[in-house]
Amino acid sequence: MAGAIASRMSFSSLKRKQPKTFTVRIVTMDAEMEFNCEMKWKGKDLFDLVCRTLGLRETWFFGLQYTIKDTVAWLKMDKKVLDHDVSKEEPVTFHFLAKFYPENAEEELVQEITQHLFFLQVKKQILDEKIYCPPEASVLLASYAVQAKYGDYDPSVHKRGFLAQEELLPKRVINLYQMTPEMWEERITAWYAEHRGRARDEAEMEYLKIAQDLEMYGVNYFAIRNKKGTELLLGVDALGLHIYDPENRLTPKISFPWNEIRNISYSDKEILQLCIGNHDLFMRRRKADSLEVQQMKAQAREEKARKQMERQRLAREKQMREEAERTRDELERRLLQMKEEATMANEALMRSEETADLLAEKAQITEEEAKLLAQKAAEAEQEMQRIKATAIRTEEEKRLMEQKVLEAEVLALKMAEESERRAKEADQLKQDLQEAREAERRAKQKLLEIATKPTYPPMNPVPAPLPPDIPSFNVGGDGLSFDFKDTDMKRLSMEIEKEKVEYMEKSKHLQEQLNELKTEIEALKLKERETALDILHNENSDRGGTSSKHNTIKKLTLQSAKSRVAFFEEL
Repeated sequence: MAGAIASRMSFSSLKRKQPKTFTVRIVTMDAEMEFNCEMKWKGKDLFDLVCRTLGLRETWFFGLQYTIKDTVAWLKMDKKVLDHDVSKEEPVTFHFLAKFYPENAEEELVQEITQHLFFLQVKKQILDEKIYCPPEASVLLASYAVQAKYGDYDPSVHKRGFLAQEELLPKRVINLYQMTPEMWEERITAWYAEHRGRARDEAEMEYLKIAQDLEMYGVNYFAIRNKKGTELLLGVDALGLHIYDPENRLTPKISFPWNEIRNISYSDKEILQLCIGNHDLFMRRRKADSLEVQQMKAQAREEKARKQMERQRLAREKQMREEAERTRDELERRLLQMKEEATMANEALMRSEETADLLAEKAQITEEEAKLLAQKAAEAEQEMQRIKATAIRTEEEKRLMEQKVLEAEVLALKMAEESERRAKEADQLKQDLQEAREAERRAKQKLLEIATKPTYPPMNPVPAPLPPDIPSFNVGGDGLSFDFKDTDMKRLSMEIEKEKVEYMEKSKHLQEQLNELKTEIEALKLKERETALDILHNENSDRGGTSSKHNTIKKLTLQSAKSRVAFFEEL
């Protein structure tokens, strides 16, 4: 009895200690997740859980965003989740998004998951026109997005219309030109075909490298006023603070890099948190990497090297597989050709045999006819001699006899000529028969050659494992080792250096293609549909404003900080 009471008390105690929870829905750029969170959890507890679930270690770029009426806010790490001004209706929804952007995506984004999430977010911002992108650059970015999704271009698979359901270009770009979806697809596919060999992570990184130089990339805009009350826009990004005309979000009037800023006072705490985070990352980039980041970069380098070697191995196997398939197809073609030749030789042989039989039969008949004619000619000669021997006494009988003799002589002559013709025909038939038999002999010889000829020519062994439906060849194991020996790393370094040179050449080629596309579609532009940003971008281009975003900011900071502050106050 006492034991039963103790058990019930223990169960009741455990039941009271069970923490209360609430449901949270986390929306990433490509997935949704739900978690049960304890009521006491702070923002950091939930954020860490999401990062662990995603396998994300570069946590400093991201945050959890939620919506308050018509505005958005970020979950604070040191504040309880439910103490934020969030909906109390479950599940409570947060969006896992990049809050801070890198200066150089290729150097700073280490993990593949980090790159992928940035790619998806920046792509959506460009398509939603939160980041302005000129038309020709939109087409280039679309081609990298297609490479990331579909892999290498294959005309037998990626046929016309395969991009019909894809959202690849901003609606502003589509509406700006008198071009059909097929015309846009044709231009995107032309560039897509040039990206052959790039893996998904490489295509996504190329996308980010182009996008990060767009003027509005990574900039958060806030409405402000200076001391004169002039309405302006404050832009906060990875490089610093920038002051914009409200009508021009592309080119700032003045800029203040983070290393010049010591103190910021602003009533909006969201802006302050954004400034503090960007300032911290700016200063962090200019220091030596922490041990954690060094380890991550080392692992990323090893993983990249391993993947590169694996891609090279697969590329070699694919090449050898294609060569084997081509060889097989050629052998099958040659085998079919030889079979056809054998069939034709058999038919020729049969025809030769039939012709020889007919000629032999005809020769025999002709020879018999010639013998018969000769016999008749002899009989006619005998008859003529008999008639001559018979004495006809009367002139009439003599005349008639002479006439018969003459007729007999003519008949004998004709028979002799016919006999001679028949004899010649028999000789010709014998000659034809010999030729037919010679043709038969040659046909048999040809058939024998085809039958004894090797079906497959000698081949060098192909050193690659192939699928079951293709002839298998032995493979040496040395070339497939993943141990990073000195020779492997030296070869990899040389290949990376080669890739750099090729990339520079390709960048130049792409810039030329961008200019060509811009010129090509310019005639199809509907000027009346140009937006204010289109006009501003064109004006910047006409003034030679094609330098990088970093160079533009650098030019704006040539004057002293005091001069720029004074200029800001006078706007």
